[in-house]
Amino acid sequence: MNGPEIHLSLAPELRFFAVPERRRPWTAVVTDGASTLGHVVESLGVPLTEVGRLVVNGEETAVSHVPSAGETVEVHPVVRPQRVPGAPLRFLLDVHLGTLARRMRLLGVDAAYESEDIGDPELAARSAAQRRVLLSRDRGLLRRRELWAGAYVYSDRPDEQLRDVLGRFTPSLAPWTRCTACNGPLEDADKESVRERLQHGTRRTYEVFARCTVCERVYWRGAHHARLEAIVAGAMDEFGDARAALS
Repeated sequence: MNGPEIHLSLAPELRFFAVPERRRPWTAVVTDGASTLGHVVESLGVPLTEVGRLVVNGEETAVSHVPSAGETVEVHPVVRPQRVPGAPLRFLLDVHLGTLARRMRLLGVDAAYESEDIGDPELAARSAAQRRVLLSRDRGLLRRRELWAGAYVYSDRPDEQLRDVLGRFTPSLAPWTRCTACNGPLEDADKESVRERLQHGTRRTYEVFARCTVCERVYWRGAHHARLEAIVAGAMDEFGDARAALS
């Protein structure tokens, strides 16, 4: 038996989540009469992490609203920059976002990441336990109820992924202060204290070093520094003052 029919409009930014026949400006959706509006939106393929205002018959409403026959529903995207209240802004990335994790750490953003697949339940549990925003391209993972907060990463290209996350959340940037390998804080290290960890050519060529306070990995301005400097410079030029502008 068919339930109530509503008329629903997904914002243009959200339509690619839906199947083609649901991407029109307005589409008729038959509900079961008991499911919440949040469940209805998710059933169309849209993670609630990407949804901002829900407007029913011209009035903003909650995801817990149960739609009635004939209602018109407008689904708006998250407003950017997005505020994440209740904890320091920290992130957790799934196994497919390793390059993004390293670039975020390069900029001093707290980005937890495991190179091995620890599974969706564990990722969601860590997000909740550590109050981290889970970043993923997996819509199913972002639908898990135990998530503290999450966000869909829209591109599969690291450069675009970084711009997407920085533009959406405007985290404070502090380049060269975090270990790209383990996410730990870096500290300045004199050459003698790290000498045993350096190859002969490195000892002869470089004088300035930093060391991770957690995994003790040693850093210096080596062959890849110019490429990393370009990533840092681009991010700082575009997003370096974004957090200050919001405060």
